[in-house]
Amino acid sequence: MPERDEPTGALVRPYVVTRGRTRPKLEIALEALVETTVRGRSGMIRGGQGGSEHQYIAAMCDGGRVQSLAEIAARMQLPLGVARVIVADMATDGLVAVYEPTSLEDETDAVGTELLERVLSGLRRL
Repeated sequence: MPERDEPTGALVRPYVVTRGRTRPKLEIALEALVETTVRGRSGMIRGGQGGSEHQYIAAMCDGGRVQSLAEIAARMQLPLGVARVIVADMATDGLVAVYEPTSLEDETDAVGTELLERVLSGLRRL
């Protein structure tokens, strides 16, 4: 990642960054992991697509350094909703890949359930 100052929320009002939008194009979980795609990497290098926030997110999540949505918001000092809108825009444009967490409800593996029950039992004994 190039050496530069991190963007701060104090410089630009959040509604300017999102062009007044408060709802993301995609629902992204707080703990979802974000990684820059090949398209995002080449687009940011060639012409600086998007604003400085887009470029910063692409650089932050590049080279195998996946970041959660919460980490992105914290490092950029932006409200979570603003970061969610920006990342959702980038995901719909193919600049980043978003990996949603899997739900335990989707887990049908009996071994996994048994393991969780043993962990819970051990915690209760503490």
